Amino acid sequence: MQYRIMLVDDEANILQALRRVLHGMPENEIEGHSLEIQLFTSPVEALQRADYMPFDLVMTDYRMPEMNGVEFLVRLRQVQPTAMRLILSAYADRDGLVGAINEAQIFRFIAKPWNDYELRATVAQALSYRHLLMENLRLADLSRVQLGKLSKQEMELRRLEEEHPGITKVNWGPDGSVLLDM
Repeated sequence: MQYRIMLVDDEANILQALRRVLHGMPENEIEGHSLEIQLFTSPVEALQRADYMPFDLVMTDYRMPEMNGVEFLVRLRQVQPTAMRLILSAYADRDGLVGAINEAQIFRFIAKPWNDYELRATVAQALSYRHLLMENLRLADLSRVQLGKLSKQEMELRRLEEEHPGITKVNWGPDGSVLLDM
């Protein structure tokens, strides 16, 4: 199995450094999974990708020109609520940190410059926590199906939406036609 990670920072050299650190993670630290890492220098482009591709973990810089990391993660959370969210920043702005915790519901705040070992440990913990969260959601849905509070069809729709964000949403035209996003 493979974990999909999105890294967002307006500085390409930071993204490359993060990729090197994460590619150096032993598979035993991430439950035998491999990592697929996608890099974005634009949070807008990252959000466009998140509209149709699921991510297990998203790590973003706090200060970026198009939008800050909290705004980005709040919007990402609307599309992919179960993706683990991390903010990386050289600035310890108290209000920004409070916003990240309260609004974007981040898993952790990582200071720049980071310690490679601590960064890998944080990513491993976040991925492990997400794996546990997803299993708990699956078991809760199974229980709701057995109790008659959730249909098998609704459970399948939730699973499909998790695997393929946006697949269960339909945009209707004024004449009743289906509008396709291109």
